[in-house]
Amino acid sequence: MVATFLSQRSLVSRTLIDKWSLATIILCCFLLGPVAGLLLTALGDSGGLWGHLVNTVLATYVTNTLLLMGGVGGVAIVFGVSTAWVISRYNFAGRAMLEWMLLLPAAIPTYVIAYCYTDFFEYAGPVQSGLRAAFGWQSSSDYFFPEIRSVGGAVLVMASVLYPYVYMVTRIAFGLTPASLFEIALVHNKSQFWHVGLPLARPAIVAGLALVMMEVVSDFGTVEYFAVQTITLGIFNVWLGMNNLVAAAQISSVGFLFILGLLGLELYARSRQQYVSTSRTQNSLPPLPTTRFGTCVCWLLCLMPLLFGFFIPLAVLLRFVLRSDVVAEFLAIQPVIINSFMVAIAAAILVMLVASVIVLTAAFRAGSKLRKLALISSTGYAFPGTILAIGVLIYAGYIDHLLRLMSGGMISNFLIAGMGLLMLAYLVRFQAVGYGAMLSGVRRLPENLMSASRVLGHGYGASLRQIILPLLKSSFVAGLMLVFVDIMKELPMTLLLRPFDFETLATHTYQFAKDEMLERAALPALMIVMTGLIPVILMSALLRRYR
Repeated sequence: MVATFLSQRSLVSRTLIDKWSLATIILCCFLLGPVAGLLLTALGDSGGLWGHLVNTVLATYVTNTLLLMGGVGGVAIVFGVSTAWVISRYNFAGRAMLEWMLLLPAAIPTYVIAYCYTDFFEYAGPVQSGLRAAFGWQSSSDYFFPEIRSVGGAVLVMASVLYPYVYMVTRIAFGLTPASLFEIALVHNKSQFWHVGLPLARPAIVAGLALVMMEVVSDFGTVEYFAVQTITLGIFNVWLGMNNLVAAAQISSVGFLFILGLLGLELYARSRQQYVSTSRTQNSLPPLPTTRFGTCVCWLLCLMPLLFGFFIPLAVLLRFVLRSDVVAEFLAIQPVIINSFMVAIAAAILVMLVASVIVLTAAFRAGSKLRKLALISSTGYAFPGTILAIGVLIYAGYIDHLLRLMSGGMISNFLIAGMGLLMLAYLVRFQAVGYGAMLSGVRRLPENLMSASRVLGHGYGASLRQIILPLLKSSFVAGLMLVFVDIMKELPMTLLLRPFDFETLATHTYQFAKDEMLERAALPALMIVMTGLIPVILMSALLRRYR
């Protein structure tokens, strides 16, 4: 009788699997549509503009992009690895506080710190003014000061806020390294860092480095403000400046190759992280005590990236905000705040709902092929906003054309004419964040939990509602907050795809900063920074597990 019951349940299950799988396949293909649209458009005729770009500026775009990737990656490794090692291996006064403070720069978007550093280091800024006052210099001809709006300045700006990617994964890798290996190094009088910690953490460092480089390729606000000609800025100029979508798509295909390479590097690095993974019971080696001088060195190493990545930009923003009428400024940008919060909340809920359907189906109802498709569909986060914006616009045009044909002309420009275009862009771009949050929650569940529920007579839907979803509530909320914050900070896609007269805090900050009105951009920029502290708190809680 039991066998008959299970056989019947299995038959029903196979029927339901087909239905749920079909829905998930449709969602995954829908998410992959912008990338497909971009690649198809890149095969079109640019009217000779692509050849002109190849012969003139394309080499400059690629060279500057590579220079930024190398420079930012190098500085991020120095900042991230050194601070991770200090926090992991040494016990000194203030260590617990610095452990979470080192994540604070991650709360500041790169374009915000670019605006702050321009004001801080320009001719009339506090640094050069102080130098002239201290040494009696009268003008810029009396001394040399590096230009902040340059490739070197962009490297400093980006590395100062992106090093937490390296710090976080390296900190975890050091925490998972078996204590016995450190003890062996001590016995043989070998360096714990050079002979044990660094070699075993190398895969994690490479993974963090790949994430940093993806952010560099994706950046628009900093390179545009500093006038650094990169692939991302080239896409923007060709699309809007020359009104040639095909040529912009062709440049995007070059950036697409960069992203594919970085994704491959990141996946390769993650596949090798098993060499540093071990049970927590083996990681009981206490941190090494430090002398007073050693404590000072540790503090110096940790404060340097914090100074460049958080305290200086925060001080600049606070100086502008405190000099202004805060109440009047807040009331002036109140519609912008409402726009930002409403679109971020709506898009975050949409992202998490779609991610939940895909993850739950892939985990409990699908085979390996559908799981791979689900993973591929969540890679939109790896693509620069300008590249993805082109794909979304092309894809939305196809959908609107199809809807127009199906409705006999009654439905026209459904996506392109309104907020639908921006919501679609956010859905594709940040699906990876929601997918990762839900997947991490599912992986913490007992493997046989769903099977046990089905054997006890609960259907698939009932099992989800009564057992699985309540256990994933924290993962859903965490993903919701992370997506919300990412959308609040997002600039290039919002700038390119927003409806007319629709401003967010990011676009509002960008417009005033671009017009050299930093005092008007300070309050919205500060609000973006405060919102960005949410993922910092979450990351800090994660790192505390690996002490």
